[in-house]
Amino acid sequence: MNLIQTLESFKNDPAISPNIARWEIIPAREGKYQDFPDYLAPHLVAILKKRGIDKLYSHQREAIDSITAGNDTVIVTPTASGKTFCYNLPVINAIMNNKSARALYLFPTKALAQDQLAELTGLIDKLDIDIRTYTFDGDTPQTARRLIRSAGHIVVTNPDMLHAGILPHHTKWIKLFENLQYVVIDEIHHYRGIFGSHLANVIRRLKRICEFYGSHPVFIICSATIANPDELAEKIIGRQVNLFDNNGAPAGEKHFIIYNPPVINRQLGIRKSALNESLILAERFINNKIQTIIFAQYRLQVEILLTYLRESFAKPFGRNIKVAGYRGGYLPNQRREIEAGLRSGEITGVVSTNALELGIDIGALDVSIICGYPGSISSVWQQAGRAGRRSGSSVTIFVANSSAINQFLAKHSSYLLSKTPEMGIIDPDNLIISANHIKCASFELPFQKSELFRPDGTAEVLDYLEAQNILRQTGGKYYWSSEIYPAEQVSLRSASPDNFVILNQSDNNHVIGDVDYYSASIFLHPEAIYLHDANQYQVTQLDWEGKKAYVKEVAVDYYTDAETKSDLKVLSVTNEKHVNDAILSWGEVTVTMVMVLFKKIKFHTQENVGSGNLLMPELELHTNAFWYAFPGDIRFRVQLEGESFGGALRGLANLLGKIAPLWVMCDPHDLRSISQVRSPFSELPTIYIYENIPEGVGYSEKLFNISDDLLRACLEQAEHCPCQGGCPSCVGPEMEVGEQGKEGTGRLLKYMLGYPQ
Repeated sequence: MNLIQTLESFKNDPAISPNIARWEIIPAREGKYQDFPDYLAPHLVAILKKRGIDKLYSHQREAIDSITAGNDTVIVTPTASGKTFCYNLPVINAIMNNKSARALYLFPTKALAQDQLAELTGLIDKLDIDIRTYTFDGDTPQTARRLIRSAGHIVVTNPDMLHAGILPHHTKWIKLFENLQYVVIDEIHHYRGIFGSHLANVIRRLKRICEFYGSHPVFIICSATIANPDELAEKIIGRQVNLFDNNGAPAGEKHFIIYNPPVINRQLGIRKSALNESLILAERFINNKIQTIIFAQYRLQVEILLTYLRESFAKPFGRNIKVAGYRGGYLPNQRREIEAGLRSGEITGVVSTNALELGIDIGALDVSIICGYPGSISSVWQQAGRAGRRSGSSVTIFVANSSAINQFLAKHSSYLLSKTPEMGIIDPDNLIISANHIKCASFELPFQKSELFRPDGTAEVLDYLEAQNILRQTGGKYYWSSEIYPAEQVSLRSASPDNFVILNQSDNNHVIGDVDYYSASIFLHPEAIYLHDANQYQVTQLDWEGKKAYVKEVAVDYYTDAETKSDLKVLSVTNEKHVNDAILSWGEVTVTMVMVLFKKIKFHTQENVGSGNLLMPELELHTNAFWYAFPGDIRFRVQLEGESFGGALRGLANLLGKIAPLWVMCDPHDLRSISQVRSPFSELPTIYIYENIPEGVGYSEKLFNISDDLLRACLEQAEHCPCQGGCPSCVGPEMEVGEQGKEGTGRLLKYMLGYPQ
């Protein structure tokens, strides 16, 4: 069966059809075209026409005109709409006209940088001209670095390398900074939260160095669809931008299906596993040799799905169908092979985390299956964009799981299909972040006393650093005087840069992958089953100090899942208000987290077949939180006693933590919630929602300001959930919140909103 026949079979299949909550058909779209501008070099235009490109899409022409006129420019169009041409053509054209011109390309990941480099060098090779293009990242050999610094026309890198490897050594990059004409920042929607706040400060440092060398580069910024691309870009580069978001690229017909697995236990509100339902749907397409990508939320889900698919297609009827996994932790050569297999069609199915959400070239696939809400509406559409050719039909199926946020979206499909995607929220003037970058900037160039690195408070930060003997002031300038190298002390991302390397003891300690610092205690604790490329390894030793995990190959029928214990303490209150005898606040907190035990979960049946205690190091997070402190007699006001009150409070925390990410438009992993029957800070029953990001980026303040909207959405979700006493789709399982947990949560929400009981 072809794609359309397979889809038609869904409509008549009693195991699938009743679970389709919404089936939207997005019609095909004709392309809008414009001629090449006269100022493009004739040789460049001739090569493009030889490649079958006779005209530009309208958004490409408009953006190129803006860039060439010297305007900072933002291009916002969907996946596979030709954004790359918007920056490659003006950059190549500028270098063809002036051999001294230079350009700097920033991509959020090394994999994406390598992929974009391949496309760029392919075009330059066809031109047969001397435009030297290089990647400069942690993998670049020392022998090549001098050549890149002196001769590179286009330097392709990432924000981390710009921060720690280029800006502090600007005296070795004089040719780049004296002649820097363009700075490209791709996938800007990726720079939200802490990463975006850091990047804005890195760009402040870049502009400062460019000004020192007499260059004033134009910024070219690309993004997937977000609600505030121009505002986010202006915060990151500190200047006004021209926005182009009217997509001129053609697109084939797209089917967008919201699939809600059937309820198998109405009393507990438990639905069939989204993982297993995604597997069943994927098998239907892959078995018909329809190229399919399945997006899972976690690396563990990727490995479980890959294990199941390989079991299915290992049998004789598999007809040599090849499926692969793709996620962070796979080594670069393995990822390149998978990308090439997808482009050639040799691989029919791939299971991926959001690692393939970015614009890495894997060709145009036919089907995208999204297993559970990936954390943001823009991520849904990025993942949906992986399926879709310019002619012919494609399919995206969003498979909801039992969590509250997934069930909310399954019942309110307009959030996915018509709601404006999330805003990119950053805080470049976060005192901790900007102070750290002032350190880095003063190492690079002395600070003038009157210089404004941040809109206010630069002089105070400089004076503070002088008092700490980090800077010294002479002749109205502040000079670096410490022996430390400041850029090494500042990580641009929320996780520590210290990765744990995984060594296979069954193969002479061969490196099979790596895991980031904050995930090590989850995935690499002693006795953990580490899944990699559908192979099973058991962790025999975790060397925390040496950042190494030793594993051995095993064959077991279960995987492991770790549980976390968290404790929260309030440091300071930034703002508060009194409503209905309750206190709403936001401010600074510290959260201490530790892995306390792990469970052994059987493949396929999901049975718990064992557990073990863990002794792991505590991890401490300094961040911001929003909290709601009830009056001390609240249990009497809502008639909840003893354990019933504690269960209702836990249910309220569960529900708020699940729904809040939709209302502040952030990734669900960026927020966590905790309930305390008697808070050590206020000595009152309190619910906390904290930002799971070091230092926070502004979500807590937004929750403080929109709390009523959030509470109404939570009450609606609890009242309309079909379960009797609580389930994962609303307040949490009844065994966690108690017999009166769901009803009690409703009473607390009505009190918070001032509704009669």
